Amino acid sequence: MASKPKTKIKLPKPRANYPHARRVGDFIFVSGISSRRPDNTFVGAEMDKSGTMRLDIKQQTAAVLENIRRILQTQDADLSDLCEITTFLVNMVDFAGYNEVYNRYFKAGTGPARTTVAVHQLPHPLILIEIKAVAYKPARR
Repeated sequence: MASKPKTKIKLPKPRANYPHARRVGDFIFVSGISSRRPDNTFVGAEMDKSGTMRLDIKQQTAAVLENIRRILQTQDADLSDLCEITTFLVNMVDFAGYNEVYNRYFKAGTGPARTTVAVHQLPHPLILIEIKAVAYKPARR
């Protein structure tokens, strides 16, 4: 049986009729999350002085992981409760930058099981990365 989130979080509204997360028993399934802010701008997507859009995988990765942390906190969970993540990268050239930031959040051998795949594109051209996750946190009874 799924329960409703316990805490209100400030994240962008999903673009369709799905929740940011759904608890099923002791598992929390987090929908694919990007670096999109509540105002629909993106962390790691900035216009430079010459008018060129600059995309930064490191900034986007940190923003995605922080968004996932906030979502998990609504279920009394945290990143340490993650048991699996799937990461989608638009370009595997960004794999090293993604790993650099990822390794700041998870120490060797302690993080979730992980799969990283390259995809042709994500739902917005400014998104370099999207992560979906599964956490295990026994529900309070």
